[in-house]
Amino acid sequence: MKTIILDVRQPVSAMGDFVSAWKTGQSRQAARISFATPELLWQVLTAKRWELLKALCGAGPMSIREAARRVERDVKAVHGDITALLEAGVIDKTTDGQIEFAFDAVKVEFLLQAA
Repeated sequence: MKTIILDVRQPVSAMGDFVSAWKTGQSRQAARISFATPELLWQVLTAKRWELLKALCGAGPMSIREAARRVERDVKAVHGDITALLEAGVIDKTTDGQIEFAFDAVKVEFLLQAA
């Protein structure tokens, strides 16, 4: 199963992983996208976008129109959400213009602790 981890951590920590992978030539097993704050994570992953990710998860490449059909939403609204997810690097666009979420599972990690 191909899993992506969406997490909240400081940019310094994320860059540390990048530098380690660069030096060793080996990355972590799972793909990872990090957000600097929980607020930024929730700004990108709204409820409607999470619904889209669920529809795209493990489905392979598809058109935006097909994604809209699967979540039973207006194509224009889905296009806006797809654009946001593309800009955040959460989903990709194939060479033939389709969208793809190349993962079978999503894991979200963040820690809430007392101030």
